[in-house]
Amino acid sequence: MAEFETPTEAVEAAKKTYAAGYRNLNAYSPYPIHELWHAIGVHKSILPYIILGGGLLGGIGGFLMQWYLLTIDYPINVGGKPSNIMSWPAWVPITFECVILAASISAVVGMIFLNKLPQPYHPVFNVERFALASRDHFYLAIKTDDEKFEYEETKSFLKSLNPNEVFDVQE
Repeated sequence: MAEFETPTEAVEAAKKTYAAGYRNLNAYSPYPIHELWHAIGVHKSILPYIILGGGLLGGIGGFLMQWYLLTIDYPINVGGKPSNIMSWPAWVPITFECVILAASISAVVGMIFLNKLPQPYHPVFNVERFALASRDHFYLAIKTDDEKFEYEETKSFLKSLNPNEVFDVQE
């Protein structure tokens, strides 16, 4: 793991690292840097599709629940109005609320699973100076399960990026 002073240095180092063929990278910074995400090759998330699926299931479930309750389980004739599928306009508000509820629940659950939470421990916490990542320093880590990872070669490559310091992360 390499430590950098500025976000510009970290982004340039990440671009060089990705260009060198390393793919299993991670970057740590005190605030979001979108250029850094793109530099390490973070791809689009499947979270929007999870939310869309949750919303669709919620809407379909809410609509079918009202249809079943009002036409089969407990039909009530109010003012001679039809109690079948033809009364769908009255069901729109509840269907909409079911869409919102299911989409928001699937968003929270999807984020928890995609972010691999809860994760109270991570090996980078073993590096004493990593506490600066929440203040004013930027870190770029190459994981050992990367296809191109060779300890000495990777360490010399990280040193060639002119970081403040290069650390070994012990698990």
